[in-house]
Amino acid sequence: MVNNFFNNLQYLCWLPITSGAIFSMVTVTTVQRFFQHSPKEYNFTPPVSVLKPVRGLEKNLKRNLTTIATQDYPNYQVVYSVQDAQDPAYPLLKEIQREFGSDRISVVISTVEAGANGKVNNLLGAMQEARHDIIIISDSDTYLRPDYIKNIVNPLANPNVGCVCTPFKVTQADSWYEKMELLTMNADFMPSVMFAEVTGASNSCLGPSIAIRRSTLDKLGGLESLADYLVEDYEIGRRVWTSGQKMVLLPYMIDVVVDLSSWKNWWSHQVYWDQNTYLARPSAFISTILIRSIPFALLFALLRWDIIGLGVLVATICIRIITAMMVAQEMGDKETIKSLYLLPFRDAVGLIFWGLAFTQRTVIWRGVEFKLTSHGKMVKHRLIQN
Repeated sequence: MVNNFFNNLQYLCWLPITSGAIFSMVTVTTVQRFFQHSPKEYNFTPPVSVLKPVRGLEKNLKRNLTTIATQDYPNYQVVYSVQDAQDPAYPLLKEIQREFGSDRISVVISTVEAGANGKVNNLLGAMQEARHDIIIISDSDTYLRPDYIKNIVNPLANPNVGCVCTPFKVTQADSWYEKMELLTMNADFMPSVMFAEVTGASNSCLGPSIAIRRSTLDKLGGLESLADYLVEDYEIGRRVWTSGQKMVLLPYMIDVVVDLSSWKNWWSHQVYWDQNTYLARPSAFISTILIRSIPFALLFALLRWDIIGLGVLVATICIRIITAMMVAQEMGDKETIKSLYLLPFRDAVGLIFWGLAFTQRTVIWRGVEFKLTSHGKMVKHRLIQN
């Protein structure tokens, strides 16, 4: 009976091993097709307000924030916002404002707290200073090329487009755990997003970089209505596509600078990320168990403990690394290629994070613990002591 159990378990391992290997190979093609798509060009350069919520001193913060102030675009405003005058980033924001002028740069301190989502609360303060109808929401850890604004607002020339976002790749990973974070995003999440976009399997709205009309946002309930959602970016996208408007994922890659202080910070962020994904798309997240080839190939090898099991594991790892390298080349991502030696370990522990997403009902964000409630909402629970 015990032998039958282990034999059946070996057979079950074959499904994620084979489907995961096939999926890895297919993503090479779908990523190629994603970047081959060229959106229609419009002579469209309306005035734009860029909202940059900031909290604390992050890695390369001034360099990242300055990239939005040096755009090749005729008429735009940047609003940096913090929620505390004692925030260590505040003097830096004022320095950037002095460098580029108050006509270009606004700095806002606002203590508004409409809900549990700190980013949305920060954005609400920035929105009060926004002068234009077209709004870009851009995270503080993004590094942007000079043509960023021109590219992200271009699809909004089409009145049927409700919202535009861009894919991203994580960069500047120094420690092993930052490299693990990089691999999660660059070798796992983003290829899956592009696969879903090309095949039409699902829509995406990616929070680091979003462009939307203020009038559209107001019709969808406004930022205030998002203040208690854990995954506010997905909720924006969901409201856009259910309203009948088009959600555009632009084939234009931006960089997000990773900044993790310890392996514990990486661990909690990975759990947080999988909880985000699970709450946004439960069925899609559950189904990812079928494409996690490496952990099941490892289990298969341990169950057999022979040359066949070892051969399956080695073949699975080779397919995963080679296809991830090909995807990284399409994304212009040399940093991921240099970190691929960690990918088997990342994929193996990824199964742990997947399981924890179902069992944990709290998340930690910037030193605050939140309890998850129904429909992807959350409430503040307690401060976490460092």
